[in-house]
Amino acid sequence: MKSHPNILWICTDQQRYDTINALGNPFINTPWLDSLVESGVAFEQAYSQSPVCTPSRAAFLTGRYPRTTKCRQNGQAMPPNEKLISRLFADAGYTCGLAGKLHLATCANGIVETRIDDGYKVFHWSHHPQPDWPENAYSQWLRSKGTSWEELYSGPSTNYIKHGVPEEFNQTTWCAEKTIEFIHEKKNQPWFFSFNCFAPHHPFDPPANFLEKYNPDEMPLPKAKPNELESKTTYQQLDAQFAHNDPNSYDIKEMTDRDKREITAAYYAMIELIDKQVGRMINALKETEQLENTIIIFMSDHGEMLGDHGFYLKGPHFYDEAVRVPLIFSCKDLIKTNLRANCLVELIDIAPTLLDATGLDIPNYIQGKSLLPILNGKKTADHHRDYVFSEYYNSWTHNHAYGSMLRTVNEKIIVYHGTNQGELYNLKCDPNEYENLWDDPSHTNNKLRLMKACFDASVFTMDPSPPRLGPF
Repeated sequence: MKSHPNILWICTDQQRYDTINALGNPFINTPWLDSLVESGVAFEQAYSQSPVCTPSRAAFLTGRYPRTTKCRQNGQAMPPNEKLISRLFADAGYTCGLAGKLHLATCANGIVETRIDDGYKVFHWSHHPQPDWPENAYSQWLRSKGTSWEELYSGPSTNYIKHGVPEEFNQTTWCAEKTIEFIHEKKNQPWFFSFNCFAPHHPFDPPANFLEKYNPDEMPLPKAKPNELESKTTYQQLDAQFAHNDPNSYDIKEMTDRDKREITAAYYAMIELIDKQVGRMINALKETEQLENTIIIFMSDHGEMLGDHGFYLKGPHFYDEAVRVPLIFSCKDLIKTNLRANCLVELIDIAPTLLDATGLDIPNYIQGKSLLPILNGKKTADHHRDYVFSEYYNSWTHNHAYGSMLRTVNEKIIVYHGTNQGELYNLKCDPNEYENLWDDPSHTNNKLRLMKACFDASVFTMDPSPPRLGPF
């Protein structure tokens, strides 16, 4: 292991935690992700700091909570004084690159999202595959191939799934192509690269040959309990009719069991395409003799409801399906192999972990907590945090929804601020979060105790900077 290992940070979009075969899902085929699990450490209780994109990405790219970065909503821009971890690595002499999504600002100028001093020297930006903006690097790549997204996106569809862009021209494949080019070009210098595909974010549109691998009749139905929504908040009840509470989105009440199974099949097919591209990137590291000197991270920004509890996609929801994500670290000689860590971790822990693993200083404004002692075996994997904390502040859909979640090993509370609504779960007795105990008089003391704990957690997310320089 050289003194300055490379970083390959693979981040998918909207991939829930239970989508890897080696981690317990027998319905999905993920041989390359399985190999990362075997060659590294898989954190099975990893939680995002927001159930939607921008706040989550701002958090894990800075190691700071959404309210601290002030990037709390989709459509808000990252303040220019915030430092991404890519900037810190660039300052330390790394060449930094990105392919795909960043989503730390709106795209209001109609061309490309506003950038801060992010440290990315190579910047192949494509927020999503649809050609909304002329400067979308993916669209330019398709034009160089003599085709276009509109031409390729013409396969058969239903109201819920579609035969999408073929594998050869898929945005996920393009992200891998750009990553592989970077790996070959930068093999003689320390580098940091962000692979940020849009998949498996909806619409559910894998290439046809990947969709054919999954028989809908063999897919599980979403998990739900009869009359479950009666005890839930208005936010869940609204989304049980239309995804995102949007009449132009999926009409969930009209879905048949077959529709639901087809969506799951399409979602899994999109993840299998990601898995194949992960394999191509790993092989590129092998071909260039960089695998042993590269820290590989695989994770996602937040989850996907996928029909569980009666609704799809995302929103102001804090079920594990929405905020719990895969998180795998792999690097020979630096990271233990085949370790399943069941401790509670937050995605803001990634940034300080990478700085720690490469011998760089961790700035005092970073709020995450390094996972390196677990990764290298100097600390057992049974505990990292007492709780995890996640936030939603009027972020996207459901205007005026403000929610905070605190989750311990056995309990979870969600407080919807400015309302009398919330959620309370005893995870030891109800791991699937079916029974909301918020209004149950017999759980009042537990609710008050956890409300205080949630409030305390929100206070402790205050910005630790600037440093205190004197007693007064």
